[in-house]
Amino acid sequence: MRIVIALGGNALLQRGQPMTENQQRENVRTAAAQIAQVAKGNELVIAHGNGPQVGLLALQSAAYKDVAPYPLDVLGAQTEGMIGYLIEQELGNLLPFEVPFATILTQVEVDPADPAFSHPTKPIGPVYTKDEAQKLAREKGWSIAPDGDKYRRVVASPKPQRIFEIRPVKWLLEKGTIVICAGGGGIPTCYGEDHKLRGVEAVIDKDLCSALLARELDADLLVIATDVDAAYVEWGTPSQRAISYAHPDELEKLGFAAGSMGPKIAAAIEFARKTGKDAVIGALPDIVAIVGRTAGTRIGVREHGIRFYAPA
Repeated sequence: MRIVIALGGNALLQRGQPMTENQQRENVRTAAAQIAQVAKGNELVIAHGNGPQVGLLALQSAAYKDVAPYPLDVLGAQTEGMIGYLIEQELGNLLPFEVPFATILTQVEVDPADPAFSHPTKPIGPVYTKDEAQKLAREKGWSIAPDGDKYRRVVASPKPQRIFEIRPVKWLLEKGTIVICAGGGGIPTCYGEDHKLRGVEAVIDKDLCSALLARELDADLLVIATDVDAAYVEWGTPSQRAISYAHPDELEKLGFAAGSMGPKIAAAIEFARKTGKDAVIGALPDIVAIVGRTAGTRIGVREHGIRFYAPA
């Protein structure tokens, strides 16, 4: 089975955790322990988020005053290498030496006329109090938005149109390689009026890019691993219920927050509808159970309706 596993940036660096290399490596080790158990007999492609990481690099870049801050596309490329390195090493420590790995810097085309550029929504970096966020917005010209009871910087998140490195990813899979690619939604790029490819100051949604990646690879399953065990209705209330299975038509009726579960639901629906195959949203430590069909929220078109897990 060919599986695309999309690791959420907040799963790799959870809310409130220190943004240290050791903390990220510990979280990657948790993911690797699960992924290693589904590696045998399957072809694996691993994508990952980078919101906290690219935000940290942006802060570090801005702190050095002798040169202009690096643009987000360059910072995104840096996070692809950094996180890919951690995944390769931690997963390689668990799998047989003969299993090959490759991290691919992945350029993803976006439309320069995408309306997202005039309406930033993608959160990056750490969380701040309202006062801290407003101060940084004034000083740095940032757009900010609420994130729970805190605030974060938000940037444009245009839709992914094309993955430029899709052919080498396929070639590597054919040779039995575990591929890490499309990190952070890929490096946003577009063609200018001179027909030259250039980077774009934006962050592509990782889940939508992972859905595009899974479709172009003809994957059998898309796993969206995050920091919650399922998609819920009435989340955060005493009557909340975890969804075990849903047809896209039923899921669309429910409405999910644009800044959290919404993009994951949209990506899963898109993959299921365009391929006829399943996508699953669930917790990073549950990857083995997700592949085994006993955990997470499964979205598919083979059955109609919606089902819920029994209350705990």
